[in-house]
Amino acid sequence: MYKAMLADDDYPVIELLSEGIDWEGLGFRLIGVHENGESAWRQAQGDMPDLLVTDIGMPKMDGLELTARLKERKPNLRTVILSCHDEFQYARQAMRLNVQEYLLKDALDPDDLVKLLGRFKAVLDEERQSDWEHSRLQAIANETRELRKERFWRSFVDQPLLSPAKWREEAGAFGILADGEACLPAVGFIEGYPQLRHRFNSDQTLRFAIGNVMDEVLAGLGRQVVHVGYDARRSLLLFGYKPGLKTNVYDEARDVLTSVRDTLRRVLKIRMSFLLGTGCDAPGSLKPQLADLLGGEGRRFYMQEGDIAAMRPWKPSGDDLFAHYDQASTELREALVGKSAEEAAKTADAWISHIRREEYAPEAVKDWTLKLLLDLRLKLHSLPFMGAGRSADTLHKEIGGIDSLSELRTWLIEHLQVAVQPQGAAGAAAGKRTDVREACKFVSLNLGRRISLEEVADHLHLNASYFSRLFKKELGVTFIEYVTRLKMERAKELLDQTSCSVGEICEQLGYDNQSYFIKTFKAHAGVTPMEYRG
Repeated sequence: MYKAMLADDDYPVIELLSEGIDWEGLGFRLIGVHENGESAWRQAQGDMPDLLVTDIGMPKMDGLELTARLKERKPNLRTVILSCHDEFQYARQAMRLNVQEYLLKDALDPDDLVKLLGRFKAVLDEERQSDWEHSRLQAIANETRELRKERFWRSFVDQPLLSPAKWREEAGAFGILADGEACLPAVGFIEGYPQLRHRFNSDQTLRFAIGNVMDEVLAGLGRQVVHVGYDARRSLLLFGYKPGLKTNVYDEARDVLTSVRDTLRRVLKIRMSFLLGTGCDAPGSLKPQLADLLGGEGRRFYMQEGDIAAMRPWKPSGDDLFAHYDQASTELREALVGKSAEEAAKTADAWISHIRREEYAPEAVKDWTLKLLLDLRLKLHSLPFMGAGRSADTLHKEIGGIDSLSELRTWLIEHLQVAVQPQGAAGAAAGKRTDVREACKFVSLNLGRRISLEEVADHLHLNASYFSRLFKKELGVTFIEYVTRLKMERAKELLDQTSCSVGEICEQLGYDNQSYFIKTFKAHAGVTPMEYRG
């Protein structure tokens, strides 16, 4: 359905055209009828028509000026001029404005306009189809080009290099390792991938969003940098440069990666860390570099969030992490029994710090942490999170999707926090119905993002309206009040126990608007976050 607008100060004409023509039957929706050009112009700024039917002589703004203004904003606007004037100068001016038809009112037959509308619709349909096909073909071309680029680089990393000369020729299409040039590779790792995948609904959408932002940032740098979406979690960035130049390519690469990292965080709320390799001047040296960067599981696991680090040799600790298992289990169990959120977090952080210093093999760390959590659940089954908790299989899948120690720390502490919520939060739910306890647990495990009543109701397979009434009846507060209270209590802990800025805490708790977060915190605590921290 196309949008049409009428503008004429001659009321009988307006009535005839608005009431006597079946606009919708002809494929048009009449969005406005105006008695002067200024009124039509005001509406068009917020709701631009596809077709304008206007008189020339109108008060405040005549039809020719209205047409000129609208065509500045929409050059392909279809226009029909209605007038009592048949002087040549009016018709000539209308022609300069690329007006499609010029009709005299005293000879106007609505059937003539109906025929015009039919022709206009056919042309608009053709343009729309052409634009759609062009956009679709462009999207397919872009997607095909990206897939070809991705396959080329994956094949280079995974398959034997049979002909370096042929490979160099093909790589030249991407601007990499041209004659006399070298390449500095880097790999970007997405932080918090499971949550991001949920937020973006699919890997494809997530990769598309990251690729768009990266390509836009890189396009404005004026230097040769190729981005390759290697897989859902990792991106390659390849810096082309001339060896021997006075500029330091490593410093330049760090500046570029910093810009990419900061832009992704600001625009998409996506956090990314980077490993930077060393310069290569031939396919035979670039290939093992990429393999090391992409396969550097240990180095990646111990990177801090947002790091831009140089690749270095990594060897796992010779110490046995499981030799410390009993001590860690005892310390965590005592903290949980004492129901101290601060002590539980401190104990977990102490062990995370120990793991970071020793740099154990990542798989051993994840196995140790999972065993710790499952054993605590068995020994402390009376605590809230030890009741109808996630199954061992679910926990195993969750921890399997974690690829950094920072993410593992967050995951572990979130699970421990459920057992030590302050009274009135998860603790108040302990004696309540199973589904309410499960809802409280779900909230506690997902404080780092936005949580809706509908999502939790769906998780529990309950009607949202019924769940809302049940929750309020059982706990005496609404679901939103409960979520807000837990988030604000968590904010207090982060303010007390970390050096994170207010903006970082706001983001960690799933708030998009820092001003709203500060206002909510003040309503809960009586002071702003900065005043609370003192």
